[in-house]
Amino acid sequence: MHNKPISELANDLVAKTVSSVELTQYFLSRIEQHENLNAFITVDPEFSLAQAREADRRIQQGDKSALIGVPIAHKDIFCTKGLLTTCGSRILSNFVSPYDATVIDRLNQNGAVILGKTNMDEFAMGSSNETSYFGPVKNPWDNATVPGGSSGGSAAAVAARIAPAATGTDTGGSIRQPAAFCGVTGFKPSYGQVSRYGMVAFASSLDQGGPITRSAEDAALLLNVVAGFDARDSTSVQRQTTDFVAGLGEDVQGLRIGLPTQFFGHGLDSEVERTVREALQEYEKLGATLIDIDLPNSDLCVPCYYVLAPSEASSNLARYDGVRYGYRAPDYSNLIDMYMKTRAEGFGEEVKRRIMIGTYALSAGYYDAYYVKAQQLRRLIAQDFEQAFAQCDVIMGPTTPTTAFAIGSKTDDPIAMYLNDIYTISVNLAGLPGISIPVGLDSTGKPIGLQIIGQYFGDTHVLNAAHRFQMTTDWHQLEPPGD
Repeated sequence: MHNKPISELANDLVAKTVSSVELTQYFLSRIEQHENLNAFITVDPEFSLAQAREADRRIQQGDKSALIGVPIAHKDIFCTKGLLTTCGSRILSNFVSPYDATVIDRLNQNGAVILGKTNMDEFAMGSSNETSYFGPVKNPWDNATVPGGSSGGSAAAVAARIAPAATGTDTGGSIRQPAAFCGVTGFKPSYGQVSRYGMVAFASSLDQGGPITRSAEDAALLLNVVAGFDARDSTSVQRQTTDFVAGLGEDVQGLRIGLPTQFFGHGLDSEVERTVREALQEYEKLGATLIDIDLPNSDLCVPCYYVLAPSEASSNLARYDGVRYGYRAPDYSNLIDMYMKTRAEGFGEEVKRRIMIGTYALSAGYYDAYYVKAQQLRRLIAQDFEQAFAQCDVIMGPTTPTTAFAIGSKTDDPIAMYLNDIYTISVNLAGLPGISIPVGLDSTGKPIGLQIIGQYFGDTHVLNAAHRFQMTTDWHQLEPPGD
């Protein structure tokens, strides 16, 4: 049952060959069996089974909503009424949200069941899921390696088949990078496609929620439910409703695929490059054309990102002071002392590092030299993509420069850690849609991901390109050994 795609599970539920309670209990049991992965922060069987019973009641009354009764895990960055929303941080370790994020609300209305809240890098700051207050997540393919971050818990849960699908968020690659490391499909929609209301902010101009699933078809099913305009989110874009599943019917004959020279240069592991190029040959067999393109400013995306994202984080995280909610230091002498001790004790080292960087970049005397310059560079990066899409329909390349690395191997070198996102960050800076799909394994059996990037609001084309590859290959169907 755990190997079935969402579409089959949904059909089984509506056909009443399995109940939502039975399906939910099945996956709750699998979560318990895979506790060693540390993929979940919160699992509340009573809460989940109550939702499943309600879904079964609706099904009995003839409700055929697309995801009704399907259990879905959620990254612990989405506010969920009645459950902890910790963001992987000590400072929110006791916070129970009084409301649902729009993503959660829309899935609830559709009848989906909340399976639990997945582990993540603290406040989504990390590329390995090692900064979580609740401990690191392990990669199901190799428990000695990281699952990627910051949505590592969601990616590990889907890869280990302990959740049929999961939500994630992507600020600089935090859906796509863990999807690549864990051998699953991770889709980052266009900025503004999915509401950010109730999604705890890291960097507001970069954050975007999206699905982590086994296939592009499953991702499209979830996106059909969660995407769309939300008046409560000022960054939500009002557009005509799109049926992302219906958009999967096009072939790729004549598709022009752009290959950035910067994505295939120094720093790219030879096995990753060879596997990605083999995947590109599959696209050629399907009738696509490969075109070399140039993204001249892509090498500067990492320094640009690590000025802008920490700057926004320093502002967004100022609200966590121990006054209104969350952790408060137990011993303090006055209000200022409470602020200082609460934040010192409540935040982890990586979060503190980014707050300090961001505060410095926004400070008087440095704002123009750093923040403004980074915004100007961001515009140039977006223009690079605009010029590239005049020559091609989609852009493809490796999702990450290497496969999953060992737990603890990069925690003492932040720069080396940041470079894991070198191929993904530019997509967020430009607000574009991007997906990572599994296309092979390296010599040690670890997954390799192919990234597909589309034009702004070209989400359907990106999903279709991924779907067509998955129709002719079975890499997305492989599961970790020993399960």
